[in-house]
Amino acid sequence: VLKLNLTFLTTLQLFSTILIVAANLIVGQLIERTRTMAGKARPWILLSALTLSIASVLMFVVPFEGTAKMVWIAIAYNLFYAVAYPIYNTANSTLIPVSTRDSKQRGALASFTNVAGLAVMGAGSLVSFALKENQHLWLVAMTAIAIFSALTIFLQFKFTRERVTEEQMSEGATEEAKVKTASLKEQLSAVASEKMWWIVMLFYMGFQWSGAMKNGSMTYFCKWVMDNTFFGTADAWGASQSLLSIMGAVPMAVAAVAIVPLCNKFGKRIVCMVGMLLGSVGGVIAIMGNGQIVPVAIGVALKCLGSAPACYMILAMLADVIDHIEYKSGIRTDGLTMSIYSSIMVAATPVCNSIFSAILNASGYDQAANIALGTAAQTAAAQTAISVGYIWVETIAYVICAVLIFFFTIEKDLPEEQKAIAARKNK
Repeated sequence: VLKLNLTFLTTLQLFSTILIVAANLIVGQLIERTRTMAGKARPWILLSALTLSIASVLMFVVPFEGTAKMVWIAIAYNLFYAVAYPIYNTANSTLIPVSTRDSKQRGALASFTNVAGLAVMGAGSLVSFALKENQHLWLVAMTAIAIFSALTIFLQFKFTRERVTEEQMSEGATEEAKVKTASLKEQLSAVASEKMWWIVMLFYMGFQWSGAMKNGSMTYFCKWVMDNTFFGTADAWGASQSLLSIMGAVPMAVAAVAIVPLCNKFGKRIVCMVGMLLGSVGGVIAIMGNGQIVPVAIGVALKCLGSAPACYMILAMLADVIDHIEYKSGIRTDGLTMSIYSSIMVAATPVCNSIFSAILNASGYDQAANIALGTAAQTAAAQTAISVGYIWVETIAYVICAVLIFFFTIEKDLPEEQKAIAARKNK
């Protein structure tokens, strides 16, 4: 039964990923073609107050058993992740580039947006720990969360503005300044021909997917690789996991205060590059720790501290690229760019979990039994595979990301490009 459930959940995530990516791309194009007094992203924010709250409750209403239960779970899961969440997430991400052209203000907005997301994830972990497997309590909790979400999303709609969209729709804007609604082919051509767009997207993909690999392998690492005798018993892997979680969360929280001022002074490119290099140093320390809790915890803390600039600034960097593309082609690609960004984000966990599962299976690890079977050599192979997933992949990715972001030179010319965009309006 356990193997059947694992197969169902893995298949559901992989199949749903296709639907989720498609939904993000569709929502992105709908946003691009929306023209209202409220803007092009904010109407979808308002709609998500309804769709997100209803879908989040339906995931925890399970009225059936057996096969019907699995069908219901699949439907409810996709109503949330392939319908409700893409509407909100793509629209919310699009608000960063359309709220202002000021690069420093975008940095602050992007930072606040991602800090809020991380805070919600942390709160979700605490709720999950408290409610455990009590389905009734989960339903009550999610109903309360749904009501709260609907209210706060409405407030977000009420108290935000799309200044860039207003600028383009104003009556005084010249025909040259009014950015046309481009076809999908034109948008794809505009982004595909811009190397800075590719640099930032590949940077984000390496950063996000390596992080998903790390998160998916964390429990296995703490249980089968970490020396848990530090806590008095070899079975204290839960304590090791909690410690590593804290060592990762605290530097991220502390960095939230410093990232925006540092980026304003030195630039997003430099701060993110230094952060990636610091993170890779942390990875090397964790590797050299060889499963010992102290060096691994120090290495994880440095990795997470180094990841903070990229985590908080990615939306601002994407917004700068969108302005750069507008300067060169006269086309705004907010919806397309942010839908691809969202697709990369949501596809990371299921795809990387599947890759990691395949690696584990090949190494001789029995996930259904949650034990490594076979000879000492097979057990060592499984431990190596787990270490690669938890430490090595992200460490190597951070080095590659540091090299990529070194060539991201948009910030230097962006002020002049934005002046040129403004000049078109005032002709």
